[in-house]
Amino acid sequence: MNKTLKSILLWTITIIITVSTMIYQRATGPTYPKKVSVELDGKEYKFSLLRSDEIGTPCNIDIPVTDENVTARIFYKLYKVDQAWTEVEMQRKKSNKKAFFRKGDEIEVLRATLPEQPSAGKVEYYIELKKGDKTVSIQKEEPVIVRFKGFVPRGILIPHILFMIISLFAGTRAGIEAIAGGDNTRKFAIVTLIVLFIGGLILGPIVQLYAFGDLWTGWPFGGDWTDNKTLFAWIFWLIAVIVLKKKPHNRLWPIIAVFVLFAMYMIPHSMGGSELNNETGQIETGLK
Repeated sequence: MNKTLKSILLWTITIIITVSTMIYQRATGPTYPKKVSVELDGKEYKFSLLRSDEIGTPCNIDIPVTDENVTARIFYKLYKVDQAWTEVEMQRKKSNKKAFFRKGDEIEVLRATLPEQPSAGKVEYYIELKKGDKTVSIQKEEPVIVRFKGFVPRGILIPHILFMIISLFAGTRAGIEAIAGGDNTRKFAIVTLIVLFIGGLILGPIVQLYAFGDLWTGWPFGGDWTDNKTLFAWIFWLIAVIVLKKKPHNRLWPIIAVFVLFAMYMIPHSMGGSELNNETGQIETGLK
């Protein structure tokens, strides 16, 4: 295989693995909307239920239901607090679908607004749909948890996300280069080390500070999984770069480093993150 074809193949594999990893993390993260489907009176309904909300914006739980014969009630309470469920009738409202670069089409939804909580506070909820004498529960056995966070300036959040994507892309390419016995492993490893440091260890803590009031909640100050896994992965890339400086054709350490990076992304984002303890009023980390 000539160099051009080999390069195209390696970049193609890199893109496929990177995109697949990003999709997996988005699908499994505890702050991304919970996708559910239920059947009522012979019709299937599919919803995306909110699991993260910014303080200062209404925590609207919307379910798109055009059938006016269908009604809904939401049941909610503070997470990990022994209290009775609050029951609220969901109201029929007009809303707009989310769309890129334009205002989305107007749709009809059943809506309830959950009470705002302090930073890292959580509320759990489930929904009941009713049509005539038929009722179906949505997530009653495993209530959806929504966590509240402070506003993060987009000038910080967007670069943080971009640098983390680039670190995954460059790290994947470095690992594939090492496996294929290429000559550019150290170059991609250095890029990974730099962008992971900027995105994960500089911008990441700043995002954490805006969202939950703490700059660093990983080791040795706390058990935040996101902080700890990022630091752990960065250390492995640092070792890989040092080893590659002395032994440019070393394959072991960059391969280990990329597998550690994948392991980092396999742990859902924000899992074990900041959580308000309603009894003590303190924010804790390392919790489910």
